[in-house]
Amino acid sequence: MRSSNPVFSRRGFSRDNGYAGFNAAPQAGGPAVGTQGNPYAQGAPGASQSGNPYAQNPYAQNPYAQQDLQHGAPPQAPSAAGRMTMDDVVARTAMTLGTVTVGAVLAWVLLPVTSSSFGLAIGSALIAMVFALVQAFKRKASPPLILAYAAFEGVFLGVISEMYNSRWSGAPFQAVLGTMAVSGATLLIYKAGWIRVTARYARIGMAIAIAFVLVMAVNLLLVVFGVADDGGLRSMGPLGAIVGILAIVLGAFFLTLDFKQIEDGIAYGAPRDEAWLAAFGLTMSLVWIYLEMLRLVAIFSGND
Repeated sequence: MRSSNPVFSRRGFSRDNGYAGFNAAPQAGGPAVGTQGNPYAQGAPGASQSGNPYAQNPYAQNPYAQQDLQHGAPPQAPSAAGRMTMDDVVARTAMTLGTVTVGAVLAWVLLPVTSSSFGLAIGSALIAMVFALVQAFKRKASPPLILAYAAFEGVFLGVISEMYNSRWSGAPFQAVLGTMAVSGATLLIYKAGWIRVTARYARIGMAIAIAFVLVMAVNLLLVVFGVADDGGLRSMGPLGAIVGILAIVLGAFFLTLDFKQIEDGIAYGAPRDEAWLAAFGLTMSLVWIYLEMLRLVAIFSGND
């Protein structure tokens, strides 16, 4: 079942088929890597087709197959020229992250550290969330929506980063380095095969992530109504550090889902427009990690 939560269900290119692409590891004597579970993989002529779900129609279960409904023609694979490639993902991600960076730099330079700037940051964050929700409910990627989300998210990050820097000098720079380290290490571990992104892995991780967000929402309400002091679970002490580290681990988990879905989207011949969804997902994961890293750096820096 397809979910429309922009934080949790943006992962996956098979928008109506759950965790498509979370296939079992290839077995000895099985199909080659990249063909197992791939509706585009074709058997050798004359080979036995018993048990092959794609023997009669190789594109019947492909979420990207296009069907001529007017003439009742069987689904066809997307043309090779219109399929998503890694270059497409890199280019769209660079555009999205570049928009975030530009928005952050402009906000840092043009907006002083004041209460009104903080209000503007919160407003920008809310607008970015609205754009993210709208994109999540759309069946197709909308580049203007994604770039608008990135721009307002950038303004929010710029103001928040400037505020942290005024209190803990150099914290944003350290947070950027930390984000790069976490994302780079996650990619290396993923590519080395130390993490297998299966449906079970995704379900367990998503359950933990949803529970984390719900607990943080309750904690925020307790802080707002004065029940919890000093930020509650998000305090600037040891407990806050533990929660921050858990949040960063969840951010790395989100990245593994992004990597897997990008990999499967390319293998299954996803339409080129899906590269924008890949960029959207990666950007949200990196923003999550950066914000948690920024807070963690502040905690370890103390009150200096």
